[in-house]
Amino acid sequence: MKRRTEHFTYELLRARRRSMSLKVELDGTITVRAPFRTPPETADWFVESHRDWIEVRLRAGEQILAVRPSYTETERLEGKKRAENVLKERCCYYAGLMGVSYGSITVREQKTRWGSCSAKGNLNFNWKLVLMPEEILDYVVVHELAHRLQMNHSTEFWDEVEKILPDYRKRRQWLKENGQKY
Repeated sequence: MKRRTEHFTYELLRARRRSMSLKVELDGTITVRAPFRTPPETADWFVESHRDWIEVRLRAGEQILAVRPSYTETERLEGKKRAENVLKERCCYYAGLMGVSYGSITVREQKTRWGSCSAKGNLNFNWKLVLMPEEILDYVVVHELAHRLQMNHSTEFWDEVEKILPDYRKRRQWLKENGQKY
């Protein structure tokens, strides 16, 4: 349900949960998730009480979108095809080094993730990884394959990543700092 406060328009989503959450997308969309019985006025107050935080996120989104390139459908299709080939090759190589197996590899254009690993061992990757330096793509591949050994982000998980990529922290930092430019 769309709601309007003094300063913002937002989407109110009801869910089976105990607390409210607030999300600001790059495009300026504001979403509040709230327990079913939360009065709409409480959600309005929640949004307004986070006004400064929301305004910072809105400005950051504008800046990111101003520098982020847009891709034609042809560029997307070519990128996905290239990504499928490169990612299959890199997964095969690193899986051998790590002694793990995996299921299928799917290439998508996720908004918030570079990769993921399902409980069944299926791997998902963002096609835009092929636009980044090779060592960053390799970091994401090793990260997801490490989930075949540890389905969490525990110390043991990071130890597995570090066995293969001793400089993973540097690669991870690069992705945090530069990933939104893609």
